[in-house]
Amino acid sequence: MKEYDITIRETLEMTVTVEAESREEARRTVADNWKNGEYILDAESFKDVEFYPRGRSRDRDGR
Repeated sequence: MKEYDITIRETLEMTVTVEAESREEARRTVADNWKNGEYILDAESFKDVEFYPRGRSRDRDGR
């Protein structure tokens, strides 16, 4: 048998509405709020999953 490395990438997504003078100010506000723990993305925020083969395969005995 061979071993394979597979990366699992889950995507979580949440849309929030903020008032701001510009799109960039809104983005910064949301980023700051997220960093401060004001938005918690969890299983209810699940959007997608992808699986990516990584590296080479190898025999279980190290070859």
